[in-house]
Amino acid sequence: MNNWLEEFKERIVTAEVAASKIKSGDNVVVGHAAAAPQYIPEAMMAQKDRLKDVNLYHMVTLHPAVYMQPEGYGHFRHITNFAAGNTREGLNDDRGDFFPYYYHEIPKWFDTKYPVDVALITVSTPNEEGYCSFGISVDYTKPATDRAKMVIAEMNDQMPFLGHGDCLIHISKIDYIVRTSKPMFELPLPKIGPVEEKIGEYCASLIEDGSTLQLGIGAIPDAVLHFLGNKKDLGIHTEMFSDGVVELVEKGVINNSKKNIHRGKLVSGFLMGSKKLYDFVNNNPDVEMYPVNYCNDPRTISQMDNFVSINSALEMDLQGQSTAETIGLKVFSGTGGQVDFIRGAAWSKGGKAILAFPSTAKNGELSRIKAYLTEGAGITTPRDDVDYVVTEYGIAHLKGATLKERARMLINIAHPKFRDELIKEFERRFHRTKF
Repeated sequence: MNNWLEEFKERIVTAEVAASKIKSGDNVVVGHAAAAPQYIPEAMMAQKDRLKDVNLYHMVTLHPAVYMQPEGYGHFRHITNFAAGNTREGLNDDRGDFFPYYYHEIPKWFDTKYPVDVALITVSTPNEEGYCSFGISVDYTKPATDRAKMVIAEMNDQMPFLGHGDCLIHISKIDYIVRTSKPMFELPLPKIGPVEEKIGEYCASLIEDGSTLQLGIGAIPDAVLHFLGNKKDLGIHTEMFSDGVVELVEKGVINNSKKNIHRGKLVSGFLMGSKKLYDFVNNNPDVEMYPVNYCNDPRTISQMDNFVSINSALEMDLQGQSTAETIGLKVFSGTGGQVDFIRGAAWSKGGKAILAFPSTAKNGELSRIKAYLTEGAGITTPRDDVDYVVTEYGIAHLKGATLKERARMLINIAHPKFRDELIKEFERRFHRTKF
């Protein structure tokens, strides 16, 4: 019998026992997104009365984040650079702490500001050599695990096994294992309306054959993919991808044949989507998964010619500076990989960076293109970095444009009912110039 099989058996515990290993004052890192552990956080919350000041870092998780409930205050504190639906309220109620940080540098943060006591992760069942896969979440999860004093893993036999790239951990590196069998978290397909369709069509017009793409998740990225059916030889190098990519791979539109590095491979840091996506990537040698300090590093991205990044924004002012993470002082999300990929695209030969968003918010009540960002807003992408901006009303190419030119272009792609107000601001600001 292989030695690792003995180690494996010795390390199997219940969720309650695994949670009992966490101590007051520990710095814990929780696995990301659809690969967030599902049972141990609940067991930890049930033991809250013995715990005080446990710090929990993660970005998005699709589990309920029970420790963010008001009764967890004083026992647990969420520390993050990215808010999600299950943590936003707690962060804005001062039951957690937000810090601005570029995604690709998070492993450096573990080294300098947040020494990892416990990595709380989800992995696949082991292969014949005793290696488990981080599956659909490698991103910051593997770097945290590499640095952790203790590793506690839920071993889910429904976690896809992705074995190519830098995405494996040996049984010998895991201290406690909780065996589980539960479907991975899935995301419903987004609804694409006429606004998203038009934005997708404009974005697709900027993408040339042979380009390598970074896309996020949601209606706009899926709408972009919908309009790429006639393109050729596209590639994917992204922090995450979802179901829309699979369809274009099956059609041969995405084949990664023109990539300068990782040719022929889909490269990502994490995945979120449906079971169809998870089945597609399971044991797929054409998919490579890497930590963010490689995948998202602008120096990695810049090595690929004709790189196109597509991201979004909540608001943009007439200078072109934008926020994707706050509404005034209220935390909404985070920088994520936006600036990583915008700068990587800027350094790519023939690269383009696109910020795409609907022209309005709150059912048309608010313009996303504004004279000024909401007071207190954190700037995600500085005006110097903004390249192409797309709404359902067109494309504005801001890179290298003067302040007057930027303002004119942005007003022209704002919703018509807000343009008069913006034109008044233009003529007040540039008092010698008529719009």
